[in-house]
Amino acid sequence: MIREWGRRSRLATGWLAVAILGLAVTASASNPKPRVIIILPFDVTGLSRDDRWLGEGVAQIVALGLAQHPAFVQIERARLRAFGTPEVWGDPAVTQATRSLKADAAVYGRITRNEANVVVQPRILDVRAGSPDTVGLEPLTAPADELLGRLGALPAAYARTLRVSVSDAENTRMEAAAHPTRSMRAFELFTRAKLALARGGPDANESAVDLLSRAIEADPSFVVAQYTLGTVHQALGNRWKAAAQFRAATQLDPTQPEPLKALGDLFLAAPRRLFDQAVEAYTKAIELRPFYADAHVGLGEAKAAKGDIDGAIAAFQKALVYNPVNPRVHLALGKIYYSEKGLYYEAVNAYKRAIDLDPQSVQARMGLGEVYEEKGLFKEAIEEYGRVIELDAKHTNAMYNLALVYEKVDPREAIAQWERYITLASQLPSEKDWVDIARQHLKKLRNQVKD
Repeated sequence: MIREWGRRSRLATGWLAVAILGLAVTASASNPKPRVIIILPFDVTGLSRDDRWLGEGVAQIVALGLAQHPAFVQIERARLRAFGTPEVWGDPAVTQATRSLKADAAVYGRITRNEANVVVQPRILDVRAGSPDTVGLEPLTAPADELLGRLGALPAAYARTLRVSVSDAENTRMEAAAHPTRSMRAFELFTRAKLALARGGPDANESAVDLLSRAIEADPSFVVAQYTLGTVHQALGNRWKAAAQFRAATQLDPTQPEPLKALGDLFLAAPRRLFDQAVEAYTKAIELRPFYADAHVGLGEAKAAKGDIDGAIAAFQKALVYNPVNPRVHLALGKIYYSEKGLYYEAVNAYKRAIDLDPQSVQARMGLGEVYEEKGLFKEAIEEYGRVIELDAKHTNAMYNLALVYEKVDPREAIAQWERYITLASQLPSEKDWVDIARQHLKKLRNQVKD
């Protein structure tokens, strides 16, 4: 039935129309070779419970600083959830996460107390040579009330230990970014908000809003807290509050690209199709930080939504130059190759690369399953749809598509799959029309089996 193509995710990307036969992206000579890193919370088991937020706090400082250097690609912390939330990121857990996420190195360490001083012991796990090599940096010792000011030198120290050259201008930017606030109280509240978001749960966003609001009260010039609060409001669906926070951040510091990129995301997702505004916001963010890969990705999506396909391709190419391990870009390319150009092998390779980088990506697995299904590779399609359901037991699109594939190879199993889909989807108003179609399929199959 032709109608059934309408529910598939690949047709939701109709804006991605492109005449392209391949995409080979290499970093130009003017760009340093990217170092893919993960930044982990520091071990704080030696601290009192009230001080253990410092483990995440130091990790946030390092992340803010290294984001200013084009050589570093930071893997999103959300992808660490696949490895649980160990109380301590010891060497075995760090090694497993680094290798599984295909990172070049892990940045982590330990924090202890020495009488009135806090002692930060930075470490690096480098896996580029094959066998893990752990390197300890020179410890940083400071009184508690001076720690925040002293941590600013840590990102550059990590860069140099990884043999990355740091110019004077880069060092200045890194140190400035690693001093997001002068208020230790504001920084603690900000860090506790980040911890709440990392833990997740039904109340995580509300808790983060409270903590970030208090952080801003403690230091109204805390730009990172301002735009982070905006992202939480956006996650809660409070678009106007989110926009206000992003704009407040840009007014406080017009040189920071993150709130501009966040505004672009907000415009891109707006129901009124604010694509021009999104392009403008992403472009401004890139002007401030040319190697801001996520802004290039957003720009590509916004330009594609406007129908500027050449501009979209150029933006995606730039994104892969600065971050070759971004699964989101490979996912977008998979959709481009197949749904618009009909390039089977290129689409499969792009989807597989996205899955290789992020095995939890249900969108990439759905795309791959759809390609297999349309090419008659039903066994492979069943496997991919099945993996989507393993990751998300309530993924109605995967259940629907799986039932369609089983109709071609195993009518009895198709009946079971349609029954599962109808049981789940009949509770969802958005699925009403598809449930009606599913019931027609089920009735037809039962008659066939009976005959």
